[in-house]
Amino acid sequence: MKICRPSRPVFVSLLAVCGLLSGCVALGPRDEPEVAPAADAELLYRQGDLEHAAQAFMDLAATRADERDHYRLRAAEAYREAGNLEAAAQALAGVRPRRLNAEESARLALLDGEIALAHHDPARTLERLNFADETLPLPLRQRTYELRARAQAASGDMMASARTRAALNRWLGGADRAQNELQLVDTLRKAGPDSLKQQAAALPPGDALRPWLNQALHGSGQALPQLVLRPNQAVGTLIPGQNNVVAREGYRAAQRVAILLPMGGPLKGVSQPIRDGFLAARFGDENPQRPDVRTYDSGDTPQEAVAAYQQAVADGAERVVGPLRRDAVSAVFAQGHLPVPVLTLNQPEHGEVPPAGSAAFGLSPDTEAAQAAEHLVERGIRSAVIITATDDWAERAALAFRAQLENHNGEIVGDARIKDGDINFAGAIRQALGAVPVTPNSAAALPGAAPTPSTLPDAPTVGIFISMRPAQARLLLPQIKLAGYTGLPVFGTSHIYSGGGDPGSDRDLDGVEFCDAPWLFDITPGVPRYSEIVRVLDSVRGAGARLFALGLDAYALLPYLDWLAQHHDAYLPGATGQLSEDELDRIQRLLVWARFDGGVARPINGGLQFSPAAP
Repeated sequence: MKICRPSRPVFVSLLAVCGLLSGCVALGPRDEPEVAPAADAELLYRQGDLEHAAQAFMDLAATRADERDHYRLRAAEAYREAGNLEAAAQALAGVRPRRLNAEESARLALLDGEIALAHHDPARTLERLNFADETLPLPLRQRTYELRARAQAASGDMMASARTRAALNRWLGGADRAQNELQLVDTLRKAGPDSLKQQAAALPPGDALRPWLNQALHGSGQALPQLVLRPNQAVGTLIPGQNNVVAREGYRAAQRVAILLPMGGPLKGVSQPIRDGFLAARFGDENPQRPDVRTYDSGDTPQEAVAAYQQAVADGAERVVGPLRRDAVSAVFAQGHLPVPVLTLNQPEHGEVPPAGSAAFGLSPDTEAAQAAEHLVERGIRSAVIITATDDWAERAALAFRAQLENHNGEIVGDARIKDGDINFAGAIRQALGAVPVTPNSAAALPGAAPTPSTLPDAPTVGIFISMRPAQARLLLPQIKLAGYTGLPVFGTSHIYSGGGDPGSDRDLDGVEFCDAPWLFDITPGVPRYSEIVRVLDSVRGAGARLFALGLDAYALLPYLDWLAQHHDAYLPGATGQLSEDELDRIQRLLVWARFDGGVARPINGGLQFSPAAP
């Protein structure tokens, strides 16, 4: 029976390129000049006439004893590309590896390994692939990793297969990279959520597999806890420099900077405050040699963002800031090695690790939710209910909060969602707080819903975590109190704060604590004051305030990116938080906590250090 290669949606184009490469390699200088029959065989191969090419190579092997092994290998490769592994195996019969050079030996091992896997012998495949691949041409190295990952998965070692695919990912681009990522996550999901959590707990914080484990867990409505950095050394320490000039430790300025933002479409309004903040930071920079800044339109698609990056590189940019869309960030990362490092303005769509020298920066709801859980634990609260909106960012916040609290042996005792347009939250409150005792002597209740106090004695203190827009929060909090839950502390993400422009309405949020960017409270040194900027710039009002702060921080981070990547205990006191870089090259933000009092939000924690970096 004819043995065909198993269906493999990934790397079709990659393997074709690899086959061409192997053919081209065979055309290199050998002991004798290439004769016409060999050239004809290679031409048939390149034209895709694989069966005739294979037969031509076999004929050459029969007539040229000194190169028999070389031509039988080429014949086997042609049969393989034609999908006929049975014929490839027959062509390899009797090939003597010692008569092949190092690269040909690797190609022989790849063919043997693929044939073994087709015969359901992954152990044999892994045995044949046990060779050093660092010196192989990139297409052969990619093929080695892909085959190794399939053999590991066939052996039942899902973690090893996923790790191999994660290593392979940095060498791929375009559709091949996207398909590899799908297979990576699918491989991990087969291990099951409990196994994934156990594996994650054994990994070091900077392990490149962690984001993929987290993505796989999201498919089952779970997440990994985050490492919340608490750096203690401000960047920019003044040190003696050359010619008795005082320098700033870790500071390395660029002369030409590109910023990639969508200039039209639905994200135009988001881009404007970021750009305004970035340029405001540049104009306020006390460095006499401020960089030239050029803005590039990253468009509305990942392909346009990649094109904008490539144009910026061609124009001589030394640093690139952006893009903004999550899928665009992933597309830029998917190029593999980047000739010019980037500081993105969002996290990648699939949690990919940035290429070497680059960093991912953004206003992640996951970060805020994880720090909210840490805040509860610091307050001695280890039981909580979750009530959030149904938006994607709110769902991500709910997952991150649950994972972080449970990582501290906490417990989620209720979970509910509030839909847009709803005004009666009785059902959501019952669902979230049904197992929580109401406040003693409270007679008030929601219409048609009389809460039943818990019969559990000495019930633990419970906190309420919310992630929603101000309008929803202003409706929710009074209804929670009317339901009898007047003594429970409430904690939220920054989404509940509109920026301080409506204290009358925000009185309904009195007592709620939330984490947010310190710039909104005028406690970030060395940057324009929010209370002054908001009076003159329309783009800073409302949600634009945090985006403006993101632009401020993107500019401030650029000279210190290399330093922060090497010193995880260092931080930059930024407008969006205390900024540091973790071992996965993500910019982490340690936020400030605030509380509503009389409709006005005021910072409450003195734990963050806001000492400025050296000017």
